[in-house]
Formats: sequence, C-alpha cells, structure tokens
Amino acid sequence: QVQLVESGGGSVQAGGSLRLSCAVSGLSFSRYDMGWFRQTPGKEREFVAAITRGGRSTTYADSVKGRFTIFRDSAKNTVYLQMNSLKPEDTAIYYCAASLGDSSYNYWGQGTQVTVSS
Repeated sequence: QVQLVESGGGSVQAGGSLRLSCAVSGLSFSRYDMGWFRQTPGKEREFVAAITRGGRSTTYADSVKGRFTIFRDSAKNTVYLQMNSLKPEDTAIYYCAASLGDSSYNYWGQGTQVTVSS
C-alpha cells in the first residue's frame, strides 16, 4: 500500500520558517519525481516545488523562489520542503505527491496545515 505522510506543518509568524517532511512507503522512491502543492479554501490546488527522482533538478513556483527549498533523502524515503521568510499568503494545506515523470502525479499525501500570521 502506497503511503505519503506529511508532517511539520504548524503556525508561525511572518518571517519565520518551517520544514515540511513527506515520508514515502509502498513504492520505489528512487523511481519517482516528487512535488509539493498547496491549497486554500475556495482555490485550486497550486504547484509549489518539485524535484526529480535523482535530486539533480528542482523547479519552483515564482511565488516561492528564493524562499523555499525542496530536497530529498533517498536513505529515508523522504522529501522535504524548507520554507523560510514565510508570508501570510503562504497559509494553506500543503500536500506532497509522487510522479513517474510524465508531469502527472500518481500518489498524494493527506496534507499538512501551514498557517502564517502577520
């Protein structure tokens, strides 16, 4: 059974930092590109960041470039999202997802709430 379990969300003041983790099981982690997405009520889920299966290439939404960093640890089957200089507009539920590389995400986690207060 494939499981993606996010953790590390919480409440923080603007300017603060959080690190999200996504522990993956039930699939061959090294074969999957990994991504982070976020969603707020009434809005569509939006892309935040992605990392290729080998970890050599990353992409970011313009809104988070220079503030967020995605990285992965193959020994722990975990992908991370380091979020610095957080802004109130970063408030959302954050989801991790796994893709076989065709830009469609096959598996999703349950999400973790991030709340940034001004």
